[in-house]
Amino acid sequence: MNITKLIVHCSDTPDSRDVSAADIHRWHLEQGWSGIGYHKIIKRDGTIENGRPEYWYGAHVKDHNLDSLGICLIGRKHYTNQQMQTLYDQLKLWLKKYPKAKIYGHRDLDNNKSCPNFNVQQWWDITFSNGL
Repeated sequence: MNITKLIVHCSDTPDSRDVSAADIHRWHLEQGWSGIGYHKIIKRDGTIENGRPEYWYGAHVKDHNLDSLGICLIGRKHYTNQQMQTLYDQLKLWLKKYPKAKIYGHRDLDNNKSCPNFNVQQWWDITFSNGL
């Protein structure tokens, strides 16, 4: 796969509720999908869980699944410091593996979405320059 996009999502679940990759997998199956659409899930405590293997095309952004990996923050708008640290660490790992990739929020590729409810590119630029 030629990965050129790393796309940040949110689960759009209440910020007080923690869910797992298994929960999202079940929800996506209930919608008739072939399973969880994201490659990684970041729980409220910063734990990262695997979704789809990286070698499987994602199912997370229409018209952008063939060249992207998707990572989903559990919550809606208020993410924990642990989640943001894990997000930063995972994106850095992926950028080493896929150096041509650029980082996006779901909303950057679909005007009908607000997910993940923050400006991912701005966050990345500030966080990366500060070396979190």
